[in-house]
Amino acid sequence: MYKIVRFFLFQFSPEFIHHTTFKIIKIVAIIPGVMWLWRVFFKVKEVGLAREVFGLKFDNPVGLAAGFDKDAKLFDELASFGFGFIEIGTVTPLPQDGNPKPRLFRLNDDSGLINRMGFNNQGIEVVVARLRRKKSDIIIGGNIGKNKQTLNVDALNDYAICFEKLFSYVDYFAVNVSSPNTPGLRDLQEKKPLTALLNSLQDLNNKKQKQKPILLKIAPDLTNEQLDDIIDIIAETKIDGVIATNTTIDRSGLKTAENSVQAIGNGGLSGKPIKSRSTQVIKYLADKSNKAFPIIGVGGIHSAEDALEKLDAGATLLQVYTGFIYEGPSIVKRINKAILEK
Repeated sequence: MYKIVRFFLFQFSPEFIHHTTFKIIKIVAIIPGVMWLWRVFFKVKEVGLAREVFGLKFDNPVGLAAGFDKDAKLFDELASFGFGFIEIGTVTPLPQDGNPKPRLFRLNDDSGLINRMGFNNQGIEVVVARLRRKKSDIIIGGNIGKNKQTLNVDALNDYAICFEKLFSYVDYFAVNVSSPNTPGLRDLQEKKPLTALLNSLQDLNNKKQKQKPILLKIAPDLTNEQLDDIIDIIAETKIDGVIATNTTIDRSGLKTAENSVQAIGNGGLSGKPIKSRSTQVIKYLADKSNKAFPIIGVGGIHSAEDALEKLDAGATLLQVYTGFIYEGPSIVKRINKAILEK
């Protein structure tokens, strides 16, 4: 059924249909009983799926990755599709338009996406206002970043603003220093600036009456030496875990014609092409650290088998994004059922 829906949706530009679908879901969800029906159809509620990770109790381990509901417009409605948690953002202190359009591209032959959105979002104040009106009990992660015009030497202030303003409205934080679409952002993944950033956020966290988990979202393009640094940084800063991985700048092994890929230009690649590298990063971190911290596995999960592979590699929780777009909302139910049957 979803393949028919997808065929229709894919006749339109990706960003246009994304916003249009949001509007349709929002409108349809107003109809009495609709969200209940979604929950009946998509949600798997079993004790065997429950997870307690970094002090939070998840109904199931399958979440929606950041980037889908950037501005916290639809988290209550999306909760009805069976997710165990939803990560909003990436959000920045000030609103920003992001990069020029077009900036989101499908690679249908690869079941992938290339995006160079550039942290387009309506800003922290708008997001907080929406989170204040939260109706569901879904666990919310807040993915935070810096504004494009903010220099790296001043980046800490942007992250601190987002941390403080979101603190009362999210259950955990994801620190995004790994998007390839904000110039210079990935430089913050280097050991010295990253340690300083995370230590500063932990200092803010420790001043709270009750702390919130802080996770680091990393790129799949890091070398093993850089991954070793990540392990050391987590031990030093005592943050709660890692999200592995963000999108990649690598273009190797694609089925899509090279000239078509070159015509698209820069951006982060997600979907099936990133599956193997994401799993490799998860396994490396889990093995090398002796599973010292939880890992949220994300990247190329398009089936229940892909999800189980991530868990076997060492992931504690999972997130979908591109797979949700290509496979439809039933992917969440299929993954959860496979976990129960394992």
